Amino acid sequence: MTDPQDQPHLVSLVLQSKKALQHGEQLCSRANNLSNASSQAAVDVLVLDAKVRWITDNVLEQLKLAASVAKSIEEKRTKLSGRVQEWDHIRAKKADALDSILEELGSQKVPPEFHQTSAGSSIFGSQLSDDEHHDSNREFISNSPSDTVIARKPSDWREERRNWKTLRDFVDDQAIEDILQTMEDDRIAVEDVMNKIHDYPETLNSTISNIRDSLPEIASLPSIEQLLTSQDTLIVSMAGHLESLASHYDQMAGALQDSESEAFSDEDVQQMNRDTDELPSIMAELEDSLGHIDVTHSMLASTRDDNQKHLDHLSHTVEDLDELGDIMGEMLHTQESVETECDERLAELEEHVTTIQSLYERFVFYQASFRKLILEIARRKQYKEAAENIVRGMMAQLEAMTEEERQVREHFNNEHGAHLPEDICLCIRNAPTRWEVVPQKGDELEVLPEIPQDFLAQVREANLDDKHTFPLVSTPLCAFLSLKSSFLLNFNFLFTEEMAFFGYRKWPTPARFIVRPLWPFFIAGTVTLYLVNNIQDAAVRAPEYAKDPKNPHASRIAAEAGSH
Repeated sequence: MTDPQDQPHLVSLVLQSKKALQHGEQLCSRANNLSNASSQAAVDVLVLDAKVRWITDNVLEQLKLAASVAKSIEEKRTKLSGRVQEWDHIRAKKADALDSILEELGSQKVPPEFHQTSAGSSIFGSQLSDDEHHDSNREFISNSPSDTVIARKPSDWREERRNWKTLRDFVDDQAIEDILQTMEDDRIAVEDVMNKIHDYPETLNSTISNIRDSLPEIASLPSIEQLLTSQDTLIVSMAGHLESLASHYDQMAGALQDSESEAFSDEDVQQMNRDTDELPSIMAELEDSLGHIDVTHSMLASTRDDNQKHLDHLSHTVEDLDELGDIMGEMLHTQESVETECDERLAELEEHVTTIQSLYERFVFYQASFRKLILEIARRKQYKEAAENIVRGMMAQLEAMTEEERQVREHFNNEHGAHLPEDICLCIRNAPTRWEVVPQKGDELEVLPEIPQDFLAQVREANLDDKHTFPLVSTPLCAFLSLKSSFLLNFNFLFTEEMAFFGYRKWPTPARFIVRPLWPFFIAGTVTLYLVNNIQDAAVRAPEYAKDPKNPHASRIAAEAGSH
């Protein structure tokens, strides 16, 4: 039986049990509240995480589209730059060619008589009366070929050639400079237009990078199911401990009531003491379980708060993305307008290149035509001298025949005139008609500028070596026509000059009548042999000209050479 002195000890055990029960109830209540809050936090975490991930994924997709737009703008800008660079290359090539031909024009001297006004070339230099024309014609006939240039300023070949003008002096350099300056201004205008979109790709890429870098780093979520399951396990465990505490308290309270009517054995008291001694360990487990539940709640709450911050930040990111979309719209509109304007300006630049090419071709033909002019003047001078030689020979022959006729008539009149009445055949005493060969009425004497022989040789050599044009004598047919006209004139002169050398004028009349019919056959044979040799030489040279890669008329030359 229990002694009355053990009664206070039993009351103490009951109080301890009650206190443990009350504390356990508080812990379980807090655990229950935390568990409910954790469940709600878990739901919020899942919802917020889904929103954050969905918005982030959509923002990344929009950024990919923006990056593709930036790449498209970059490609179009690069394409425009490539077109402009290609034009720059063509411009440089054409400009170099133009500079080259202008330098050649600057090195091509022009004899002063080709641009100085003379009486023969002036519109006032040929205003002569018919008598003056007649007098000048007789002066022309009586002078030698070197003295046939009249009414013009004689060439002063002692003047240094470095003071001569060049073909470049007859070119309007200011007009060329204006064209080049206009072309350069248009090129700068194209560059200014392209600069409008020069920094578009970099700006877009920088903005895209900033938005991408500002996106929240979404950490992997803990297993919500595992957390809640672990929490439920702890709640069940705590509930079990609370039931144990309640049962222990009920037992201790019952024992206290029973102690008033009966006494407990020592074994019962020891058992109650052992049960009471286990209360601290139970309370420790309850507190530990509550701590785990609190940690779970804190983790979920922190994750929820972080996701809420991410969601708030993403709202600003979406605003930035909308602003970026507006900027890209403006950029694309500007890009289209720049492309359209660049196309128009590039078309103008192409026209400038065409103008430069046209100037180059014009100056090439200008140079070639001037060289042909020099050669043509030389050819005309040769023709003029040959014609003068023929006229001089004819005049000499006519004078010889007239003098011979005069002597014959004088001999006849001396021998027979005294025996004839004066009124019979009055014309028998007339002197023979004197003849002179003059230019056709209305034609002016041809005045040609003087060309130094070394200058003519340089032009001929330059004409053959010209990389811009084709040779002067391009086909055998051209050679034939040129040689035929000049050679026939020379051989007409040859007849009169050579026969004069052999004393033809002093030959007896029968001898002259015998030689005169044979002389044309000699001329014809010599001319034929000369022409054949030169035509063969031209035919041999024509294929060489036709094969020259620098000759733009190679195909035509080859065709003519083959046909002739």
